[in-house]
Amino acid sequence: MACPICQKEMDQKYRPFCSKRCADIDLGRWFDGTYTLAGDEEVASESEEETDPTRH
Repeated sequence: MACPICQKEMDQKYRPFCSKRCADIDLGRWFDGTYTLAGDEEVASESEEETDPTRH
């Protein structure tokens, strides 16, 4: 199986990645919003809920 970041051979220690570096790159992509999960609706922030008089 190839590393999803660099396509090198996977290392069992960092599965499914080949190294800690590639695992960290993947984690960084989740943190910065590069990766997202599809959803049905957008979640309103707490500040929007507090200021929206139509919300109960």
